[in-house]
Amino acid sequence: MTSLHKIALVTGAGTGIGRSVALALLREGYSVVLAGRRVGTLEETAATAAGARTLIVPTDITDPASVGALFAKTKEVFGRLDLLFNNAGLSAPPVPLEDLTFEQWRAVVDTSLTGAFLCTQEAFKIMKAQQPRGGRIINNGSISAQVPRPNSAPYTAAKHAITGLTKSTALDGRKHDIACGQIDIGNAATEMTAKMKRGVRQADGSIAAEPTMDVEHVARAVVYMAGLPLDANVLSMTVMATKMPYVGRG
Repeated sequence: MTSLHKIALVTGAGTGIGRSVALALLREGYSVVLAGRRVGTLEETAATAAGARTLIVPTDITDPASVGALFAKTKEVFGRLDLLFNNAGLSAPPVPLEDLTFEQWRAVVDTSLTGAFLCTQEAFKIMKAQQPRGGRIINNGSISAQVPRPNSAPYTAAKHAITGLTKSTALDGRKHDIACGQIDIGNAATEMTAKMKRGVRQADGSIAAEPTMDVEHVARAVVYMAGLPLDANVLSMTVMATKMPYVGRG
């Protein structure tokens, strides 16, 4: 099956990495389901890819019923699902760990981890039953799945957990011809990382500007991972700005 007949679903598709990946997949010939909380930004993504085959489904990925409706709509319109990009995430204010509220912790974990789990469950249900059977799931792990930034406990904990979810999904998906991999991204230039150029806190307490990279490099990497046959898998990939202070961080 070529990408001209494949169906992808991208969460957090309205902005940033999600939008860039969705557009890259559309250019490759995928039909893409655009999921996210804000219908306006999803419509902007779809408008950027004028003429491409998209389906906009406003979704709260922290709500099991909303996630169920997203995948039911995908199956109703396209009949199958070949690729899920679990991209949606949320970070908390960069305050000392002891000052975080329970609500802030819960919001990050519910979105960045539980949302990915709920989407993975629904993807499994479709992928293992469809013909041809199987599909691929790619999780956005972030550099924070490997090392933390200061004052980032909820996001770092959730992203470390995504690594465990990726490996469990890869293992449990084998018997259904479902492959799962993870892309850890460092300093892609998006709205969320604009502050990098102004300066962000380092492990030693100083504030320093950090290099960024074009988000299109991330999109191309995801397209590569997605394009592999199901008997091959990129389990883990790190794509980062070359000069960012990651290697040797701390």
